[in-house]
Amino acid sequence: MSSMDEGYGPTWDSDDEYDNFIRKMNPPRIVIDNESSAEATIVRVDSANEYGILLEVIQVMIDLNLVIGKAYITSDGGWFMDVFNVTDKEGKKIKDEETLAQIEDYIRKSLGADSRYIPSRRRSVGVAAAADHNVIELMGTDRPGLLSEVSAVLASLKCNVVSAEIWTHKTRAAAVMRVTDEDTGLAVTDAERLERIRERLSYLLRGGDLSRGAAMAVSSGTATTHTERRLHQMMLDDGNYEQLQRQAPEQSQRPNVTVRNWNDKDYSVVTIRCKDRSKLLFDTVCTLTDLQYVVFHANIDAKDNQAYQEFYVRHVNGSPMNTETERLRVIQCLEAAIERRVSEVTMPFTCLKLHYQICKTTSHAA
Repeated sequence: MSSMDEGYGPTWDSDDEYDNFIRKMNPPRIVIDNESSAEATIVRVDSANEYGILLEVIQVMIDLNLVIGKAYITSDGGWFMDVFNVTDKEGKKIKDEETLAQIEDYIRKSLGADSRYIPSRRRSVGVAAAADHNVIELMGTDRPGLLSEVSAVLASLKCNVVSAEIWTHKTRAAAVMRVTDEDTGLAVTDAERLERIRERLSYLLRGGDLSRGAAMAVSSGTATTHTERRLHQMMLDDGNYEQLQRQAPEQSQRPNVTVRNWNDKDYSVVTIRCKDRSKLLFDTVCTLTDLQYVVFHANIDAKDNQAYQEFYVRHVNGSPMNTETERLRVIQCLEAAIERRVSEVTMPFTCLKLHYQICKTTSHAA
């Protein structure tokens, strides 16, 4: 913070400094209610509002393996207010006191003054070094045996695959892999060796589709994006959603996504009806956030294996969707986000080949 400005109050050196001040003056309030509902634990979150905060809260709940059955969201003005009805994966209320304390603590830390939502860099494919491992991002044309070939290349370069998450959708495959040096068990730091990894994997991923091949890049620093969010970003940047037009499944199998404008309030209303599944709300909110839309109000309900989601949104520039092209892009991106999740497990190297085969089968059956 800079000095006082002629007695009228503080001036700010950056938006980050001002936002941190607002957070400290208005710390998040989390209330967990296990009495009001016989079927679910109710989590209420009140916080100073900012872009991306809804995704932060949902991401914490997903990482704690909570199932969100209902949610009511409002964030008009400078304050964010949310009510979530959550259960465990077996559909039961959360009664364990340690888990309840974790929920409150993790949400508070996620929204506190020391944590700020930062949209990640939009690398299409890359290798990022952390202290104890490298994160390798792969985006390329899907084909039988691709993951086995990638694993063979890494093994030949004396890299050990610690874990990986792989999504395939239509003709494209995306993966986030964590690898270590075979000899040291730590991250590969030698620049020449990293360059060889980039060259070999880029060549492999190009396959016969040179126009949509992969390019490797190295980024410094230890910060990494949430793996599943990163997979969404990679496929979004790759234009994966555009293939829905060329390879559309039967209409009855597709999620029902509509967008209409509520002109009196300058909102675009996004409505989703589809089969319910794990992490559906995370996937849709993640997509809206990465498309730079702000959710001002939302009503979420999942019942009898069917999901209903209604979002009242504006672009970060404050406008609703003004063109048919913009509306169609949002619909296509949400449809793709709903359809493309085929794996949710981070696995050791020994499971990779079997998991890839399972992913392929699931993707082709979708």
